[in-house]
Amino acid sequence: MPRIFLTACFLVFWLALHSAFAAEPKGFKAAPDEEDGAKTAEEMAAELANIADIQKYVLVPMRDGVGLSTDIYLPKNRKGKVPLIWWRTPYNYNPLRATHLKFVLKALRRGYGFAFQNERGKFFSEGEWEILGLPQTDGVDALDWFAEQDWSSGKVGAIGCSSPAEWQLALAAQNHPALAAIVPMAPGAGIGKVGPYWEQGNWYRGGAEQMFYPPWLHGSLQTTVRPTLPKGIAREERERLAAWYDLAPDVPEIKWSDAIRHLPMKDMLAAVDAPNATLDAFTSRTPGDAGWRDGGLFHDDANIHAPALWLFSWYDVSIAPNLALFNHARANAENPQAAENQFVAVGPNLHCRFYRDSIGEVGDRTFDNAALDYYGLIFDFFDRYLKGEDNGFERETPRVQYYEMGADRWRADDAWPPTGVEELVLHLNSEYGANSLFGDGRLVRAGPTDDKTSSDEFTYDPMNPVPSLGGGICCIGDAVDGGVFDQRPNEARNDVLVYTSEPLEKGLHVAGPINLTLFVSSDAPDTDFMVKLVDVFPDGTAYNLDETAQRARWRGGYDGPPQFMEEDKVYELSIQPMVTANYFAAGHRIRLEVTSSNFPRFARNLNTADAVPSQARPRIARNAVHHSPAYPSRLVLTVAPSPAGAEDAGVAEDPARD
Repeated sequence: MPRIFLTACFLVFWLALHSAFAAEPKGFKAAPDEEDGAKTAEEMAAELANIADIQKYVLVPMRDGVGLSTDIYLPKNRKGKVPLIWWRTPYNYNPLRATHLKFVLKALRRGYGFAFQNERGKFFSEGEWEILGLPQTDGVDALDWFAEQDWSSGKVGAIGCSSPAEWQLALAAQNHPALAAIVPMAPGAGIGKVGPYWEQGNWYRGGAEQMFYPPWLHGSLQTTVRPTLPKGIAREERERLAAWYDLAPDVPEIKWSDAIRHLPMKDMLAAVDAPNATLDAFTSRTPGDAGWRDGGLFHDDANIHAPALWLFSWYDVSIAPNLALFNHARANAENPQAAENQFVAVGPNLHCRFYRDSIGEVGDRTFDNAALDYYGLIFDFFDRYLKGEDNGFERETPRVQYYEMGADRWRADDAWPPTGVEELVLHLNSEYGANSLFGDGRLVRAGPTDDKTSSDEFTYDPMNPVPSLGGGICCIGDAVDGGVFDQRPNEARNDVLVYTSEPLEKGLHVAGPINLTLFVSSDAPDTDFMVKLVDVFPDGTAYNLDETAQRARWRGGYDGPPQFMEEDKVYELSIQPMVTANYFAAGHRIRLEVTSSNFPRFARNLNTADAVPSQARPRIARNAVHHSPAYPSRLVLTVAPSPAGAEDAGVAEDPARD
């Protein structure tokens, strides 16, 4: 009897365990990379040489006769035709780095071919480089060529992070029959306009220039003259010469923390003796300039025509526009298969840090449980849409997976924002003044009732800007470290308005867009308003969640002429939305910072009517935020229901006692 009883117990336990794992969504299980995690790049390169048929420096022909240098890896043990995974990049991939080697090894083991390709004008590719690499023409021509090869199944999946992701958006809008799926990781600079975001390739945020462009162009891409090989030489000769000449520029080292202060901004690269062509083109364009339509940007009058697995990060340059693009793809794809098969995962990491051991270390904060089985997600996704395997991916994988900071766990939903969200409106308020952490700025649920005019004033000096402290930033040299940092050093400044809720009695799950309406005035014709959402811990530590910007001259829209301010007249600003997923635990406080600079994350507005990139002579602005019945400045949070099983499940939250 005891043996039968124990056996029965074991069976019940085994069935429960099996059921729990069977129900677990794909991707949620954070597993170490047991295949390749401990291997060196040299070991992986040796394995690749053993299992792959390799052709390097193949020139894939474009319609204008230019050849794009392409390395092709095919499994030696293939039986018949294979689908291809394609990584197209402006960066150097010879020799392959560890991340590249992991991807190609995993692909070949699962029966895929893999191709690395340089955009035109980069390294061994012919032609002249243009940012995003002409995805509508070069991308289409490359797909034609891949699909026609005798080893090809005719199915191609695109993959890459940052620049290797950004061209995928415009290519997916071409509806090419060979493009079966895409995996764009952190593709912000491929977005022109989507929803309320007129990013124009991450050049703008709320009409304010994002300052990572000059260091990024200088360090990675900005070349107008370069050495090239003679046209017409054989592939074998190019491969031999590549062992001698890698064509990678040795970029002079620049101390960007100093160089980025140069005025006017449009001459910043020239001041460090660097080519200036792309920066010249961008600084001459307003947010609505027709020139943004000439390149490879994706705008939301187009559609995504392929199933997609989008991988994003909470502390990346473009998280809010990225999530808006995901929703656009789901809502507008003409092909039902594309519309129904859009998936997104958002982690708590920095730009393209999905695979690093330190994935949860984001500035001064470490997130537990931050890892996700990204490799498993990606290759299960490709198996479904490139091979047509019925592996249950679309049935078992949540359309939305996001890491909820504060709760330190992954959540799943069918939509973004999550199902069942509600808006929580918090009004800006102060009695004596919200200047600095030591003022009495408050976030309260009740709107203003006192008829008297109330406002908080501060002085903005462009030569003494509020320094950037973490945030969603990359690629800016030594000027800023991205991520999470205690914001109290900035909040101690008198030119930062600080509005804080009372400690929360119950926890609050904020997941979705963060909208803000400010009523403002200034004695300058133009100025900026920079805002930041902050989670204040019981000990006072103030961790940043997201930040955004709004240039006053573009308050009426980005596709018309600028609208300048009249002195002391009050204007309504609808701030371009922020986004986050954060659990404000009981005892925490919600904080909003408002100021006029966040430098060098954003360009300094010198408070004149000139175009900001041409401004050289600063003026001091006296700015104000108004809060009264006539001018109800307010913050609108998107609040999600408490998840089943959470400590605060079923509890009515009281986010800010008045």
